[in-house]
Amino acid sequence: MATDKIDKEALDFLKALSANNNRDWFEAHKPEFKSLEKEVRSLYSSLMERMRKHDDIEKMKWFRIYRDVRFSRDKTPYKTHFAGSFSRAGKALRGGYYLRIKPGDTFAAAGFWEPNKDDLLRIRKELELDASEFREVITADVFRKTWGELAGEEVKTAPKGFDKEHPDIDLIKKKQFIFIRNFSDEQVLAPDFIEVVDESFKRIRPYFDLMSAILTTDLNGESLLR
Repeated sequence: MATDKIDKEALDFLKALSANNNRDWFEAHKPEFKSLEKEVRSLYSSLMERMRKHDDIEKMKWFRIYRDVRFSRDKTPYKTHFAGSFSRAGKALRGGYYLRIKPGDTFAAAGFWEPNKDDLLRIRKELELDASEFREVITADVFRKTWGELAGEEVKTAPKGFDKEHPDIDLIKKKQFIFIRNFSDEQVLAPDFIEVVDESFKRIRPYFDLMSAILTTDLNGESLLR
């Protein structure tokens, strides 16, 4: 049965792992980790069940605790957080959701982390043509109160082929189109944490609806779906 609450023991374990990020310590505490991981994954499953009541969620991806250190300066072998993502289903729906649980640095995110080259160009072309609807959606009171400002990496001036003096260049130069909501440890441990996360994800829907419409049509509004 899926659980709806994070136990303090999960955060305490992650704090201890952060202070003892080595294989000997982890192997000695692996049974505890496995038990806590099972509980937290159950919470993510419960969240997905809630989300499926208001969006078409195709699958959940659970991120393993083990770090890939081959190309990293940081050689610590383990992540010090739990994380999972949720993919929206089908070509007609785009974007995804993400939740990371880490002591002192928990956040939910939604949007477009790594849009492919064609999708990124399509978004930029839409914003170049007319960004008014996009701005209307992301500046709505309830939306902004929940998600704050648009986040994500961006180019320094303007993408190739775009005017750096364009009035909407602040949007056009984005490489990622994501929103992030942070949570304190107190909020994470509250009985209604998953409800709050789910409600936050529900409030991102106008943004996803707009982006789905953009990414499934050309600049003339003709459908690209086959």
